[in-house]
Amino acid sequence: MSEQLFKVHGIELCAESFGNQEHPAILLIMGAQASMIWWEKDFCQNLADKGHFVIRYDNRDVGRSTTYELGNPGYSFEDMADDAICILDHFGIAQAHIVGISIGGMLTQILALRYPERVLTISLLATSNFAPDLPPMEDKVMEYFSNAAAIDWTNEVEVIAFTVGKWKVLAGSKHLFDEKKIYDLAAEEVKRSRNMASMNNHGMVMGGETYLSRISDIGVPVLVIHGTEDPIIPYEHGVALASSIPGAILLTLEGAGHELHQNDWDTIIKAISNHSTISYRDLYNEERLLP
Repeated sequence: MSEQLFKVHGIELCAESFGNQEHPAILLIMGAQASMIWWEKDFCQNLADKGHFVIRYDNRDVGRSTTYELGNPGYSFEDMADDAICILDHFGIAQAHIVGISIGGMLTQILALRYPERVLTISLLATSNFAPDLPPMEDKVMEYFSNAAAIDWTNEVEVIAFTVGKWKVLAGSKHLFDEKKIYDLAAEEVKRSRNMASMNNHGMVMGGETYLSRISDIGVPVLVIHGTEDPIIPYEHGVALASSIPGAILLTLEGAGHELHQNDWDTIIKAISNHSTISYRDLYNEERLLP
């Protein structure tokens, strides 16, 4: 299905679906400063081919969804979680499996606690509840993003180059970095964006603490997927999530960074699909980390 732009609560959200709407729904929530295209079309279609109705969408301030004045987002993480429910409502979906990466994984945790009646399972990729005792991002990430203020966000060449460089910094060592592919995706992101600069508002959004402080109350099956070389949300965050949520399963991606590398797709898609269709307690040989 082609992209849909619809209005809800005074804003516009852009979404796209894959597969048969009669199949169990999986909602994909992307991370900060990235539009839905980073859930690549082939990834979404491959997941849909497993027997799922897959939806990806642009969060506020990225892609074709509503953007805000830079420096004044005017919404909270709770509002962003509510947007996910609006996406489900738009497609007429009462309950869904939620998959979130990075900040999208944080929103997924909020959803599981804020709207437990709408959530069947959650899968948390390269994310955290950002507890204070967990290790910080690597210095190379801080150093790279400190250059964002110097970017002319109206200059497509500069923005694409910065985006490619960002994903290169976040990549792990196991797989070759496909610079051409990332360049093409970055160019697509610029082409379909209302205002590329507005994505920086994601770093100023507040909220979520009352939910993230009680993730042990999450009552749906939880799958945690985390790379051992994630430089922005270190692997220890994934281990901590899995150990803090009763019954959670940890799937480790050796040598993976903060990324959805195509060479890991088969593993990730199989894990998410299985998690969404059969008893989560019997899925993996990996040791389940219990509190």
